[in-house]
Amino acid sequence: MGFPKGFLWGGSISAAQIEGAWDEGGKSPVSVDYCTAGSTTKRREIWYLDQNGQRAHRYWEPVDELDEGCRFKLFDDLHYTNHVASDFYHHYKEDLKLFKEMGYTTFNTSISWARILPYGMKGGVNQEGVEFYRDVFKTAVEYGMDPVITLYKYDEPVSLLEQHGGWRNRAMIDEFVAFAKICFKEYKEYVNKWMTFNEINIIMPLDGQPSKKNQRNLIYLHNQLVAAARATIAAHEIDEHLKVGCMICGNMSYPLTPDPMDALKRYEKFQDFFCYSADTQMRGYYPPFAKRIWKQYGIKPQITDQDQKDLMNGKADFIGFSYYSSGVVTTHEIDANQTTEGNILGTVKNPYLKANAWGWQIDPVGFRHFLHIINDRYNAPIFDVENGIGLIEKEEDGVCHDPERIAYHREHIKQMRKAVDEGVNLFGYTTWGCIDLVSAGTGQMDKRYGFIYVDMDDEGHGDLHRSKKDSFYWYKKVIASNGEDLD
Repeated sequence: MGFPKGFLWGGSISAAQIEGAWDEGGKSPVSVDYCTAGSTTKRREIWYLDQNGQRAHRYWEPVDELDEGCRFKLFDDLHYTNHVASDFYHHYKEDLKLFKEMGYTTFNTSISWARILPYGMKGGVNQEGVEFYRDVFKTAVEYGMDPVITLYKYDEPVSLLEQHGGWRNRAMIDEFVAFAKICFKEYKEYVNKWMTFNEINIIMPLDGQPSKKNQRNLIYLHNQLVAAARATIAAHEIDEHLKVGCMICGNMSYPLTPDPMDALKRYEKFQDFFCYSADTQMRGYYPPFAKRIWKQYGIKPQITDQDQKDLMNGKADFIGFSYYSSGVVTTHEIDANQTTEGNILGTVKNPYLKANAWGWQIDPVGFRHFLHIINDRYNAPIFDVENGIGLIEKEEDGVCHDPERIAYHREHIKQMRKAVDEGVNLFGYTTWGCIDLVSAGTGQMDKRYGFIYVDMDDEGHGDLHRSKKDSFYWYKKVIASNGEDLD
């Protein structure tokens, strides 16, 4: 059988990780503009002035804000990889032309909120930012792509954090909906498929501890879920043909042992991390097990009657997700050497799987398993937004050989094709990423994800020239054959 006619093939990028031009075109700063790069063993850090006016730093978080009395600050002796990134802002025509050459029928990126409303509603619309994205989407459509665009990817303007104190303030809901409405109205000629919050569940606490941070994150998440629902309602009012999906960070894990407590723990993790957000967005209400989570973390969310109506009326039209690797869950004590990294979340090592340099366990069969789980649970169209692998690669004499990337995607597409043959309602696949960019977790350029090499490293050395990796030609062949030719 294979993939259906019209299946969408492409790749994903995001504004903050690829555009650069951090202070050009009317854009205001976002939190990652104050971040330096980490490494294979270290997450990225954010730099600022503490309550005493002293230089300070800590690990960056996807939904970030500073403690009261602290303020964001740039330091001249530090290198901030996001300031230039891959410089898509100045190279987008060249890059989109390369995507066209690969045969893309879609591509996914996010819109920088800080380019559209740099200082929130009170600051007004930045028309230069509006026109930049209009030309990006117009060019993509002219090249035969059907874009699927994300509104938010951990990049609210810092000005809004300063105005409202972050997502604990419900004023952020109105700010986000205002931003979303501008995008829906301005780009409906070119974009008919949208996603609200990228990996909205990434801040979901998993340690069971009723800490202030965990309680804060659950409040943040509620406000974002309401904001997503209200934006979806607005999209349908602006144009009934617009489709708005949610986007959830994938969570495929296994129990370490046959101990029933390990099996229960694994399922609870799936409920907590994935289903808490996905159920709410796809079904229009919090799942019953949410009460267990609220009790466990010692909070009682302030869910208004209007929130409940909005969640129901603003259900997502499809479910987007990311999948990179799988993990292992156990209730048993284990040694430190039995753990490994897995995206932003650590996990127990799986002895049956290999891992990349950052400890992400490569599991194509888990991808197929996961596709079936979400297909069965939600009975709705699903879209793979992110699937990829970070690798250390070098260009030599204008060529970058990346057999590991080809092998990774080959095996995942094989399993994806089997899942589609088995009845999974998948309508598209966009790899992470199309082209080398800044890693979200480590802030590195040296952690490479793309089919296109960008000459830029973690220290800011490089001339930003583009070159096609071996995987570029391989993926071009995959797309031309609608997923049949994987050799």
